[in-house]
Amino acid sequence: MALLVVAAAAWRNSALLKPTGLLGGSFNPAHGGHRSISLFAIDALGLDEVWWLVSPGNPLKSGKDMAPLAARLASAQKTARRARIRPTAIERELGTRYTVKTIEKLIRRHPERRFIWLMGADNLAEFHKWKNWRKIAGYIVIAVVARPGYDDNARTAPAMAWFRRYVRPASQSRNWTDWRPPALVFLRFRPDPRSATRIRRNTPDWHDRYQSIVLRDRVTHRRIP
Repeated sequence: MALLVVAAAAWRNSALLKPTGLLGGSFNPAHGGHRSISLFAIDALGLDEVWWLVSPGNPLKSGKDMAPLAARLASAQKTARRARIRPTAIERELGTRYTVKTIEKLIRRHPERRFIWLMGADNLAEFHKWKNWRKIAGYIVIAVVARPGYDDNARTAPAMAWFRRYVRPASQSRNWTDWRPPALVFLRFRPDPRSATRIRRNTPDWHDRYQSIVLRDRVTHRRIP
């Protein structure tokens, strides 16, 4: 209940806050598709910046073929260079495993920001499997970016039966800071065929190039061993 009060206060004072996109994922590895979607979201939603939440481990994915966190974060930092994108391993510091807990802690830790959750249509198709997904929707506005081959599944997903009444028009996407959650908007984006799966298949040892790199987190500014 206390967090909902904090979130409601942020909604009332949204004009004073920095609009910030959150894009979560394994980034195993990060690639140009992540960058393109983020730059598109910055423009479509009028964002100050996008944070890439490089997950220590995704509860819905197997650990097979998962590169070390430092290598995945390094690939994200390289991909995000010279853009308003900040890759971060802050979930490791927060000690969170599930998105709902990450969002709760970020809202408390960063009252100067108004967050919006960015996800691909493939994630929306599985959103009903996420822990406390309705609570997530109550905390934060969600923007769903079209992804080739997944749009139909997303619009017929179990979560959409609940979300349908909260869908906002894409033509008003830049006004999202005025929306009170739950709110969801679909954003049309040109197809991008790049994928981490394809990169791993073609270059399974991609992470070896990052073994000796010393990193500093772009959000917390802490060193990543």
